[in-house]
Amino acid sequence: MGPGSGRAKTVLSVSMSTKRSKSSRGEGPVGDLHNRLSRKYPKIEVWAAGGVVLREHRGVAEVLLIHRPVHRDWSFPKGKLDSGETLGKAAWREVHEETGFRCKRLERLPLIRYRDGRGRRKAVVYWTMQVLDGQFEPDSEVDALGWFDLLSARRVLTYEHDVLLLDSVTGAVPSLRMLA
Repeated sequence: MGPGSGRAKTVLSVSMSTKRSKSSRGEGPVGDLHNRLSRKYPKIEVWAAGGVVLREHRGVAEVLLIHRPVHRDWSFPKGKLDSGETLGKAAWREVHEETGFRCKRLERLPLIRYRDGRGRRKAVVYWTMQVLDGQFEPDSEVDALGWFDLLSARRVLTYEHDVLLLDSVTGAVPSLRMLA
């Protein structure tokens, strides 16, 4: 399947919260984010975390997308939590494992909820991120990655929930001065 062709449709909910802990970059001092969200959304069966990795390249905002050959999709790097792991640490770990990049977490994004390929209720917490260092090495899980301007990324993304997430980033981050 080529980028964006036959975009998969999902039943999706984007949960925007105006209430923030002391730090939107991490779990915050008011308790573990995963525990709080699990209480708020008790029917979620799969919890995951990931990153929307951004950069400014030649004056243009770009986002990093990964290609997963097993799923034949283009999406944001993400993955399930390890036992006892916080959402923030899982996001950092998954982005590093899938891309080879160590990244700095910036802002927490809206919670994304949808049904996965097996019909399970899934929730993903993403953070915007910026690359610090590292190098991509293709493997069987992620065989390619690319930097896309925001309009091209909308066309390349396979899943509608990822397009909506990208739109939330575009609305929240009209310029990428925060990356300077």
